Amino acid sequence: MKNALVILALLLPIYMFGGNRIVVSKKQMQLYVMNERNDTLFSRPIACGINYGNKTRIGDHKTPEGTFKIKKMYDATSWKHDFKDGKGMRKEAYGPLFFKLDVPGFNDIGIHGTIFPESIGTRSSEGCVRMRNEDIKKLYPYCYIGMPVVIEPDEVE
Repeated sequence: MKNALVILALLLPIYMFGGNRIVVSKKQMQLYVMNERNDTLFSRPIACGINYGNKTRIGDHKTPEGTFKIKKMYDATSWKHDFKDGKGMRKEAYGPLFFKLDVPGFNDIGIHGTIFPESIGTRSSEGCVRMRNEDIKKLYPYCYIGMPVVIEPDEVE
């Protein structure tokens, strides 16, 4: 019985939301969960890479463009990061959750929370998609491993 409940818990999100995808608009600074009929099920503001354009190398501070999949979903509450602002390693840098994307050539691109909620709506990340911590928690029930994530291209500035 216990194994059946575990399997049900793992498969229920795919059954309920299997046709859904995440769409990230860097132009609108918005993340959407869309179903197969293109209905918007969820929408929240985001922050993305400081620089415009498609990610081509580590350290370019660009958010990748294209279609990817959620590779893993992590509890990121204990993760730290040095933002190179002179304050050293910061606790809870990625908020409560980190959804790692399968981006060819890059290991650490994802959708995650932030310790900088004031950055939402701006170009302020090193390439990831940031959300307010309360918003990433609300996004979580829609997500599953293998979920498509479409990051739309920037308009050329």
